[in-house]
Amino acid sequence: MVPRIPLLDGSSIPAIGLGLYKVPPEEAARVVADGIAAGYRLVDGAALYGNEAEMGAAVRASGLRDELQVVTKFWGDPVQSFDAALADFAASEARIGLDVIDGYMIHWPRAPRGTYVETWRALQTLRDEGRVRWIGVANFGIDELQRLADETGEWPAVNQVESHPWLPQRALRAFHAEHGIVTQAWSPLGRGRLLADPTIVAIAEEMDATPAQVVLRWHLQLGGAAVPKSLRAARLAENLAEIAPLDDAAMARIASLESGERTGTAPEDRP
Repeated sequence: MVPRIPLLDGSSIPAIGLGLYKVPPEEAARVVADGIAAGYRLVDGAALYGNEAEMGAAVRASGLRDELQVVTKFWGDPVQSFDAALADFAASEARIGLDVIDGYMIHWPRAPRGTYVETWRALQTLRDEGRVRWIGVANFGIDELQRLADETGEWPAVNQVESHPWLPQRALRAFHAEHGIVTQAWSPLGRGRLLADPTIVAIAEEMDATPAQVVLRWHLQLGGAAVPKSLRAARLAENLAEIAPLDDAAMARIASLESGERTGTAPEDRP
């Protein structure tokens, strides 16, 4: 059973979701169907990914719509603004083909543009109109989060950021915890590169688990969420399998891997 994490509005999300970044459109419906069959109850999409229509089709075909959280994101390029967010959401809404989208996020702050607050107000409007159940952001830092709260009176429910043992985001996680924001990790397995890390492999062997299971258990024990992906049905199921908690010694060994290394784009490099 995948644990759930409470949101600021009193609802909750599954701690482990199915990520669709770089899942080819021709594979996406099958991957989502396989994920739902394996037990995933949150599907994480985005306009950028180019597979929203396939995601929506698989969710509709599942017969389990009421059990599922469907999430997508506003890309914000070439224009990030109030009106652009509303227009892009309408396009995503049409592609996905559901009566309501569970979660909608600003994909990047694009801080130099200075428009992420007005974009956030657009997401608040969509939520208040009942077209979205909860709203969040991705790749926001502490300063951007604080500005949202200062100028709009509302913290995001979720901030999805790159996080894994090389990049645990300790300061940001602490800020999130202080304000009730869920830390949701993208690239939670370091784009697969962490699965060959000798420390992770050794802990996995000791626990009779896979390296991916160890890293995902680490995310859960930090109190956060994660959206791993795989194109393989067996691996999707394997990643959801419950393993024993990591003991303090194992958590300390994983903590020693922190290097600050990123496997994706840093927020400051996405203008």
